[in-house]
Amino acid sequence: MTHEPSTRVERAAHSVIGAAIEVHRLLGAGFLEGTYELALVHELHLRNVPVRQQVSIALAYKGLSLGEYRLDLLVDDILVVELKAVADFTDAHVVQTIAYLRAADLTLALLLNFARPTLRDRGIRRVIRS
Repeated sequence: MTHEPSTRVERAAHSVIGAAIEVHRLLGAGFLEGTYELALVHELHLRNVPVRQQVSIALAYKGLSLGEYRLDLLVDDILVVELKAVADFTDAHVVQTIAYLRAADLTLALLLNFARPTLRDRGIRRVIRS
């Protein structure tokens, strides 16, 4: 069963994509993920979009704590944003993001790859939990 993203989540995704395009337009490719994370958080704050960085999510299995994982960004407590600076997304990036969505009990994530010449050229990937 696929969980369809709500209108609120879609609005948050739209805001993030606009902010990410602005960051990429000004910085271009070539920096580390952390640089883009700081710039994107700043741009989202300038746009009054609520965002938290490096959010811990706990993972448990039948009462056993398996540890904590960190989301790069959590926007408005409803949208996961994972940042990359790689040649291309891999299946591993997508699988990891789906796992984060399950662990956080959320529906939609954005994978953003700032190493692409433009974000519109395979630099944005929507990941929906199914």
